[in-house]
Amino acid sequence: MDINRYSPSYGIGNKHLLKLYDYPTEEIFEILYATKAMKAKFQLHENTRILQDVTIALLFGDTSLRTRSALEIGIRQLGGDCVNLPYSEGDMHAGENIKDIVNVISRYGVGALVTRGIGLTELNEFCAVSPIPIINSTNDSCIPIQTLCDLYTIWETFGKLEGLKLTYVGRGSANAHSLIMGAIKCGMEVTVATPAEYGLKQYAIDGASQFGHVTITENPAEAVKGADIVYTDNYNYHSAISEHEREALAPYRVDKELMAKAGRGAYFMHALPANRGVEVAADVIDGERSLVLEQGENKLHAIKAILALLIK
Repeated sequence: MDINRYSPSYGIGNKHLLKLYDYPTEEIFEILYATKAMKAKFQLHENTRILQDVTIALLFGDTSLRTRSALEIGIRQLGGDCVNLPYSEGDMHAGENIKDIVNVISRYGVGALVTRGIGLTELNEFCAVSPIPIINSTNDSCIPIQTLCDLYTIWETFGKLEGLKLTYVGRGSANAHSLIMGAIKCGMEVTVATPAEYGLKQYAIDGASQFGHVTITENPAEAVKGADIVYTDNYNYHSAISEHEREALAPYRVDKELMAKAGRGAYFMHALPANRGVEVAADVIDGERSLVLEQGENKLHAIKAILALLIK
């Protein structure tokens, strides 16, 4: 389906955002068009205070910089407010009940609950009883918000999505799981190059393969041929990379030589934070064909679009 032939209604049927597997292509397009509208209003300094007097609760189980910043700033730009809720596994084991949490905070006037670092099993339990939208910003299975801002960045850069080739190189990650799902659903050609021992989870490959073909290889040079976008990710966000991992992943580092194999028109993408010299060379991520700053900016607009569409 061609996004440029789609006519948005600026409404979606899904109440929650846990993973892009649950979203049809049309609803992904709705979010991308809403992101475009939010960015245009931001650039024109137009009033977008559509969440006036709405409070959004953030329930984060791990650390965050860009996502938390984009959420807090975006909520305030929409006229709302946010509150950070304490969360730990200890609380849950001590008797906290998911149903009690969401039902009580909804009575406080909270319009949505945004989570981070909470697994899909628990999130599904939240959704089963929650009267308010549940939004998964990041967990160890998928990162839907990042993919939505990435898809918008690609659309903004190329003027289209359908028919483009995206190659993911490096270590399999939750970000990659969401990325291949979103790209396939938007009509893109997807190739993944990872070492066998650090590949994508099979459930992610199987899920994306229901909507299109995903090419899997261990050869990064072959994978990037003809790519419009070369994408890699941080290898170990919350822990140090071991020497064995460093050696196994070294052939997958995105440098100028690998980008040259993709072709002169290829762009580089990375969700950040990045380890320059590990998964990507500094002259690539900081070069003129890098879209990382655009990705970072567009996360703000994508988050605002998601909140506006889900909070009725």
